[in-house]
Amino acid sequence: MKLKTKLWLALGFLFLVILSFGISSILFIRELSTDTDRILKNNYETLVFDNNMLKNLDALPGDKGAETEFEENLQKQERNITEPGEREATADLRKSFDALKTNAGDSSNYRQIRRSIQIINDLNQNAILRKSDIAHKTSEDATLWLTGIFVILTLIAFTLVVNFPGVVANPIRVLSEGIIAVANKNYNKRIHLEQKDEFGDLAGAFNSMAEKLDEYEHSNLAQLKFEKSRIETIINQMKDGIVGLDAKKHILFLNEVAEKILGLKEIDIINKYAPDIAIRNDLMRTLLQEETNKKELKIYADNKESYFNKDILNVNDSGVIIGQVIVLRNVTPFHELNEAKTNFIATVSHELKTPISSIKMSAQLLTDERIGTLSAEQKELISSVREDADRLLKITGELLNMTQVETGNIQLKYQATQPEKIVEQSIMAVKFQAQQKDIELKITLQPNLIPINADAEKTTWVLINFLTNAIKYSPGNAVIEVDVQQKNHQTEFTVKDHGKGIEKKYLPKIFDRYFKVPGTHERSGTGLGLSISKEFIEVQGGNIWVKSAVGEGSTFGFSFKS
Repeated sequence: MKLKTKLWLALGFLFLVILSFGISSILFIRELSTDTDRILKNNYETLVFDNNMLKNLDALPGDKGAETEFEENLQKQERNITEPGEREATADLRKSFDALKTNAGDSSNYRQIRRSIQIINDLNQNAILRKSDIAHKTSEDATLWLTGIFVILTLIAFTLVVNFPGVVANPIRVLSEGIIAVANKNYNKRIHLEQKDEFGDLAGAFNSMAEKLDEYEHSNLAQLKFEKSRIETIINQMKDGIVGLDAKKHILFLNEVAEKILGLKEIDIINKYAPDIAIRNDLMRTLLQEETNKKELKIYADNKESYFNKDILNVNDSGVIIGQVIVLRNVTPFHELNEAKTNFIATVSHELKTPISSIKMSAQLLTDERIGTLSAEQKELISSVREDADRLLKITGELLNMTQVETGNIQLKYQATQPEKIVEQSIMAVKFQAQQKDIELKITLQPNLIPINADAEKTTWVLINFLTNAIKYSPGNAVIEVDVQQKNHQTEFTVKDHGKGIEKKYLPKIFDRYFKVPGTHERSGTGLGLSISKEFIEVQGGNIWVKSAVGEGSTFGFSFKS
C-alpha cells in the first residue's frame, strides 16, 4: 500500500470518527429537545389556561370581563387537548360553564366547573411527570451512548496517533542511519524495509546505490594504487624539481631532482612541517616564500651554477585549496643559449656598426657636387641608401643597448641634469621628422625646475624614442604635447599624441621585448625601443607608464625622484 493511500485512510478514518460522534450528538440532542417541547407546548400551556380560568371563576358572577377571559381560556384549552381523558373533562367543563352562564345563581355549577378544571390539571400534571421521566431516561441513554462512543473513538484515535507517526518516522530514521553510514564510507550498509510503499522503493534504491558504491570502491582500489605508482614514476623522471605540500604545509613528496637541489632525502622529511625544515635549509625557505615578482633562482647544481624558475601551483577541491605543488624548472640551457645569443648579437652589431657608418659617409660624399653632378635617379638611389643606413644604424644601436640590458652591464653616468636640457636635446633630434609631417611640438615646462640625478644620455634616448613613436603614429598637421612637471617630489616627463590610440588589451604588453601592436603595419622598427626605454628608466630607479584609448591618442611618460 502506498504511503499516500495510508495517509488518506488515516485522515479519512479520523474524519468518519468526528462525523459519527457529531451525528450521534445531534440526534440525541434533537430527541431531548422534542421531549422538552412536548412538555412546554402541550401540558404546561394547559396548566396556565386552567389557572387563569380558576382566577376568572372567583370573579364571577359580578365581573363580565372575567366571564369573557374565562371563555377565551376555555377555547384555548379546547384547542390544546393532548392527553387521554382530557377531551371528556374539557367537554364537562364546557357544559358546566354554559349552564353557569344560563343560571348564574346555581352554585352547583361552580363546584362542577372546579372539579372539571381539577381533573384537567391532574391529567396534565401526570403527563408532565411522565414525559419528564421519558426525557430523563432519554438524557441518561444519550449520556451513556455518547460516553461509550466517545471512549471507543478516543481509544481508536489514540491508537492511530500513537502508531501512525511510526509509519512515517521509523522508515525515515532507518534511511537516515543508512545515509550517515554511507557518508562515512560504510558501503556495506543495507536497509531492510518490508513495506510496499514509497519508503520501500526508496530503501531499494538506497541499497542499489550502496552496492554500486561498494563495487566502485573495490574495483578502483587497485587502479588507484596503480595510478599512484605511475604518477610517482612520472614525477621522479621529470627534469624539474617538484615538492608537494598539503594544506597545512606538511611535505607529501619530493622527487629525485628536488632531493639533489635541496640536498635532502624524501624519507627523512616526509610528513614533516615544511617551515621547520626551512629553518635549517635556506633554499627551502626561499621556495616557501610566495613572491609576487618571479625571479630566476641561481642554484649550484650539476657541478655548475644553474638557473631555475619557481612556480607555486595550488591544488583546489571545489574552490578550496587542499595543497600546493612547488615546481623548480631548470632553465639553465635556455639561459646559456640566451647568453650566447646576446654575445653573438653584441658582436655582430658592433662589427656592423663601422661598415654601415662607412656606407652612410660614402653616400654623403656622393651628394657633394664637387665630385660630380648626379641625375635625379642617382640622387633618389643615394637618398634610399642613406635612409637604409640610418635605419640599420638605429637597429644596431638598439641591439647593442639590448645586449647591455640582458647582460646587466648598463653603464650609467649619473649627474645633476636640468630637465629642460633633456627636452631641448630630444626636440632637436626629432625636429626634422616633425617638420616633414607638419607636426607641431608643443612644449610645457614648469618654471624653476629642480635638476634631477640621472643619466642624461639614456634619459634623452628614452624621450627621443617616445617622440619618434608619437611622430610616426600621428597624422599630418597634428600636435604633440611634451610636458615636464614636478610634484610630490617627482619629476614627470610625458609625451602625448593625438593618433588613433592603442587598444586596452595591448597596453600590458606594450613594454615587452619585440612586441608590436597588431595592425600598425610598421616594418622598420624592431619592437625593442619601448622595452629598452623601460629598462633604462627602471635601472635608474624611475617609473614608466602608458595611457591610451582608441580614437583619443596615447600618453607615454616616466618619472624620477626630485
